Amino acid sequence: MELEINEIKLTQYSRRAGCGCKIAPAVLEEILKTDKLQPLNTNLLVGNSTNDDAAAYDMGNGMALIATTDFFMPIVDCAYDFGRIAAANAISDVYAMGGKPLMAIAILGWPVEKLPVALAQQVLEGARIVCAEAGIPLAGGHSIDSTEPVFGLAVNGLCAIADLKRNNTAKEGDLLFLTKPLGTGILSTAQKRGSLKIEHEAILTEQMTQLNKPGEMLGTIKGVNAMTDVTGFGLAGHLIEMAEGSGLSAEVNYAMVPVMVGVKEYLTQRIVPDATYRNWNAYSNKISFEAGVDVMEAFSLLPDPQTNGGLLIAVAADAKDEVVALFKKHNLAEFIEPIGKMVCKQEKVIIVKQ
Repeated sequence: MELEINEIKLTQYSRRAGCGCKIAPAVLEEILKTDKLQPLNTNLLVGNSTNDDAAAYDMGNGMALIATTDFFMPIVDCAYDFGRIAAANAISDVYAMGGKPLMAIAILGWPVEKLPVALAQQVLEGARIVCAEAGIPLAGGHSIDSTEPVFGLAVNGLCAIADLKRNNTAKEGDLLFLTKPLGTGILSTAQKRGSLKIEHEAILTEQMTQLNKPGEMLGTIKGVNAMTDVTGFGLAGHLIEMAEGSGLSAEVNYAMVPVMVGVKEYLTQRIVPDATYRNWNAYSNKISFEAGVDVMEAFSLLPDPQTNGGLLIAVAADAKDEVVALFKKHNLAEFIEPIGKMVCKQEKVIIVKQ
């Protein structure tokens, strides 16, 4: 007997979910390794020589073209919400560079013999809604018949070169801010296992569909020295990229790291994504914990793969008030306290304090 469309659970048709689909950091490093010299292009401001969120190209008029792509397998069961989440996540890469999105192109893989095409239509409809919220058109795309459902966007944006933000330009003494709480990987894993409580479903979907629009305005603040978004490598992985790229270390005040409602309840049930272990194995030797930190809990939270996670921002101390004012304007008042700071290079890349 065939299932009705509203009875189909998309997460049961994929091995991994959301940004947890990312290839493990160590494996990705091996894949990207090459001894071939890339053609010199002086207009390429940001390319694959760094671990930034998007590529940036000098248009020759003081503006940079930002280009990015992001796609993954379902992280929620609802096709419409899957489209919304995947779209918001892809657009976030432009905001993380301090840019303004211009347009998007869809990337769709669909198992047409397993899932109704009407569900794929709902995925695209969800993406159109989020693109409209970002003020951009979903201008086309490409689709294939695949073994698992996959969806995402390729997104272009613009930014004044002077306002372009990188993830490897933090400075010693910068304060660290995070604009969303951690835990989407844990809650989405609970959902896939059928353990997520109804009251937590809406919280999960709301966070993952929230656009990181403040990134565009943060780009105009000179004291914002570095910025990235927290996705599949978790807070720890993306902070390591920022610190190592900047030649620094980072101190994290663990008690100040925001956590989504309900997450710690699922941790007591040992509900943790497989990608958390892959992340931890890739960079645990770069992290130290001071006395008083609940290391087992931190192990589950800091590498938790986020889907459309918050912006991680390194801010000069004298620019804190300007950033806080912007946060309050964009209903981010709960995140106005820094979660740590950048410090001179230490033996470990991240030092977690209580």
